[in-house]
Amino acid sequence: MRACDTPLLRKFWYCVARSGDVQDKPFGTRLLGEAVALWRDGQGLVRAVQDRCPHRTAKLSLGQVNNGNLVCPYHGWTFNGDGHCIRVPQVVQDRPTPFGVNAYRCTERYGYVWVALEEPLFDIPEIAELATQGWRQVHEFHEVWRTSALRIIENAFDPAHISFVHRNTFGTDDPRIEPFTLDERPDGFVFRNDFRVTNAEHMKSALAMDEDETTRATRNRFHLPFSRVGHIHYPNGLVHILCSFLTPIDDVHTRFTQFVVRNDREEDVPAEVVVAYDREVTDEDRAVLESTDPEVPLDRSEGVELHMAADRAGLTMRRMLRDLSVAQATPAG
Repeated sequence: MRACDTPLLRKFWYCVARSGDVQDKPFGTRLLGEAVALWRDGQGLVRAVQDRCPHRTAKLSLGQVNNGNLVCPYHGWTFNGDGHCIRVPQVVQDRPTPFGVNAYRCTERYGYVWVALEEPLFDIPEIAELATQGWRQVHEFHEVWRTSALRIIENAFDPAHISFVHRNTFGTDDPRIEPFTLDERPDGFVFRNDFRVTNAEHMKSALAMDEDETTRATRNRFHLPFSRVGHIHYPNGLVHILCSFLTPIDDVHTRFTQFVVRNDREEDVPAEVVVAYDREVTDEDRAVLESTDPEVPLDRSEGVELHMAADRAGLTMRRMLRDLSVAQATPAG
């Protein structure tokens, strides 16, 4: 699957920027191979349009914001939040124009800016704990990886890699896979499994426990196409929720955004300790994933990859994407 050649992928919300990235000036990013310009309008709402002026193709994100509208840096043509060109300064008398740029759906949630290139099939994943007292959000990563979004999200649901990739952090020496369940939903699935992990000396403070081994009871929620909200329950009562959102920049680059939600306090475990723990684990994944082929075959009949029983979650993702692509391409009736 090549992300930029898959029309289905245009019908989802993607995390494209931190809210703090879009302030007084326009901000440029890329999504599914398309250049996108972000800015705040007169009401402070983030707007998103194609980052290409229709006059001489200059990047609108290099321009400025004037009265809540986006001004091209080249000749000053001005566009509103709906993408309509509302001013051509070289024309003596301003008048409405019949042209503009593509405007995209845009919203903010969880401290990030989300964009959908077309009408989204599903909403942004809900994280109910963020609206509940006693939980805190710790922002971790917002960075570019050189591999595909599907490779990264499959890895998040792969129990077989832990003993090898994470041997220096939480993996045990036993590569056998503990039993797991997978319950499909219209927009993804829930993957549950309990397993033993090591608690390395230099990482114990992040879990607030001194044991050399512990148990993780996990409820990992996959949201189409490339999101994970994974609840990890520890015996001491700590709940560590990994919220990972993968945004395809193009076919070989992915924006990896992750924050965690926890039921403890800053004075219990400082945010920098939480981030350091997940940074070490995430870097282990990244080193391997960036060595893989970014193009992932959705159909097992293509025969370019072998599989085992532990791959069930990843294969389910591929099937769901394949089936949904066919359904969206089939005319109604």
